[in-house]
Parts: sequence; C-alpha cells; structure tokens
Amino acid sequence: MKLFIPGPVEVRESLLKEMSKPMIGHRSVEFSDLYTNVVDKIKKIMQTSNKIFISTSSSTGLMESAIRNCTNGNILNITNGAFGERWHEITKKNGKNCEKLEFEWGTPVEPSILSKELDEKKYDAVTLVHNESSTALENPIEEISDVIPEDTLFLVDTVSSMGGVDIPVDENNIDVCLFGTQKCMGLPPGLSFCSVSNNAIKKSKNVGNKGYYFSFSTFEKYNKKNQTPTTPNISLMYALNKQLNYILHEEGLKKRWKRHKRMAEMVRDWANENFSVYPKEGHESNTLTAIGDVEEVDVKLLINKLKKEGYLISNGYGKLAGDTFRIGHMADRGPSDLKNLLNKINQILEI
Repeated sequence: MKLFIPGPVEVRESLLKEMSKPMIGHRSVEFSDLYTNVVDKIKKIMQTSNKIFISTSSSTGLMESAIRNCTNGNILNITNGAFGERWHEITKKNGKNCEKLEFEWGTPVEPSILSKELDEKKYDAVTLVHNESSTALENPIEEISDVIPEDTLFLVDTVSSMGGVDIPVDENNIDVCLFGTQKCMGLPPGLSFCSVSNNAIKKSKNVGNKGYYFSFSTFEKYNKKNQTPTTPNISLMYALNKQLNYILHEEGLKKRWKRHKRMAEMVRDWANENFSVYPKEGHESNTLTAIGDVEEVDVKLLINKLKKEGYLISNGYGKLAGDTFRIGHMADRGPSDLKNLLNKINQILEI
C-alpha cells in the first residue's frame, strides 16, 4: 500500500533494514555515541543550539511535557484546528490555568488579535500548532513570534512540518519545539523530540508536580550523560541516525524543503482545477493538502477504490470529516509518486 495519508508515512527499505541491527545496552558507550550523533544532527534540522530531549513516545507526550514543565501560571492555547484543541484539552487536564484564543478552522492565527490578548492579560506561556494537519493549514509563525513578549514562553508543535519545511527554531524564539519520527522524517512511529531553551529549563526548575517520565529535570540529568532517562527505542534510533545522514548530506535540507513545496503546489493546482483547497489562500500546508468542495464525491467510496489500486489517502479530520479529504505529500515521497496518485483519482472520479 502506497501511503499518502498525513502520517504514518512510507518508510524506505534501507531504513527498515537498519532497524534489524543487533541490540546494544542503553547505558553503554555505544549508545551514548549514537545519541550524541543523533542530537547533533537534529539540532541542524531544527536550526537550534538549544538542548534536545528524546522521548520514546508519540509527540503528544511531549505536548503534555511542555505543559507540565513550563509554568504554574497562566497559559494561552491558540486554536484553529483539532490539534490546537488537543493542546488546550491537555492543558486543562493537567490542572493548569488556561485560556483559549480561538480562530475559525481553516483560517490562520491573526498576530494582531494575539497581540491584543497578550497586552490585556499576562500569560507565562503560549502554545501553537504550526502546521494544523486537521485543516492542512500552516500558521504564520514568524509574525506570531514577533508579538510574543520576551518573558512569555513560546511552545510550538511542529509535528507535521519539521523536516519538510524551513522552521528556524532559534530565529523564531521558540522555547519548546516538538515533533516525531512518523511524518516528515520518513520513519516509523515511536520517537519524539523537543528542543528546550535555557529560559524554559530555568522556569521548569520552579515548577512542581512534573511527574517523572516527561520531566525536563529528568531529561536534563540523563542528557548530560548523552543518554535518555528510560529505555529508548534503540532500533528506531539506528534508523533515525541513517535518515538524518540522508537528509543532511545526500538530499540536502534545502532541497528537501523545495521538494515538499513542489509536491504541495502540484496537489493545490490539481485541487483548484477540480475542487478547491480548504484553508485560506496563502496559508496552505506544504506537507499535506485538504481538498474542499467535495460534496458531490463519495469520499468513503473513493478511499476504498484507491485502496484496491494500492493507494491510501485520508478523509477529513474531526468536524471536517464529510467536507474534505486529505492527501499527505511528505517525507521521502516524490513528485512522480504524487502524479501517479492524482491520475488514479482522476480515473476513479472520471475527471
């Protein structure tokens, strides 16, 4: 099955083979060497000098970690899709004082409205989903970063964009930036990463009740030894190291970003010719596309027919389930793969 969903994604055979290497101890010198290599390369992907923590969990675990560690005060959760709503739910369930700044699904965060909210009330932290995969919308992170006060921590989910889009963490003053293996990185699920600024580390030291598994204090203690706090997914670490070498030294990071943009433009051109692109123009994601105006399409039937042809796309997410379908174009997929998929959809829909 050729995957064109928003994740998990297709994994190259050489990476799967890398995961079959013999096991090593997670407290061994060999693992510490592997850890050091991986962390140094992740910093280059993220364009940061901040500390990198590695967790054997989904990225949602690190969303919770950011909330538990960064403040006992007020948190502002920005939402304009399902995963922004998830971060708000996580914040509430961890007993934090929080407010929601809500924008309509499919429309970007407006920095001027955010700035007004931050002027009217003091917040210790702001959360943002950079690439909202429920609506295939990319939020204007540079403009948003510009209006966040220096003493307010900026927590950003780049789960469906890091590795496929240019996101300079340090330039955008992001205090906690998180993502995982199973989307633009082109790997199986199982590991997640976050960069953590010195300000976030400093503030976390005064926060109690952080738990153990996702505590920055625990991560930092073992990070000094070039290790993870608990047993990591070592097999996936092998594949990650190989994939990071490929991204940085074989394909090249800038070429990877350009390939993702080219694929996004291919799908948007096709969608605008036959349907529409769901989010507001100028804020479309470069890693997946939500196709709108599909009322005359039986999306469930389309997905089932594509499965028989060996292709998998995704229906709309949450309240958009009946109004859109989504095509993922991330990780190691190429324009020729995408062209074949779109031709198959054209044949099935007779367009």
